Amino acid sequence: MAAEAGRSTADTTADPELACPVSPVVDIVFSRWTTPILWSLHTFGRQRFVELERRIKGITPKVLTQRLRQLERDGLVVRTYHPEVPPRVEYEISDLGRSLAPLFAHLAEWATTNLEHVERARRHYDEAGSPRG
Repeated sequence: MAAEAGRSTADTTADPELACPVSPVVDIVFSRWTTPILWSLHTFGRQRFVELERRIKGITPKVLTQRLRQLERDGLVVRTYHPEVPPRVEYEISDLGRSLAPLFAHLAEWATTNLEHVERARRHYDEAGSPRG
């Protein structure tokens, strides 16, 4: 604790987690495939692997497996193994994962309101030519 108090401003801005306290959240929640997985589990409820794979276009089985394991590790997804023949595994969003719903709702609202403005700004930027450094 005392060592942290002695850090200079340059030290804290060099570490993205100290410079921006939401960086760890962004790393957890907004990786390439995490958001569609959480969205699908929140919207459609408990699902088997193959159901998630069908709903999330373009994700490979390997990547889906990796992301589900990471989400389970982070406590955002619950994996339930049913020892049947053949075995059945289901995934569902945890209470912790469900607590992200207001964040996703705000982002969806922002997207509805602002993506057209972003697209217009991009077209304007592209038409003007990128700045020369």
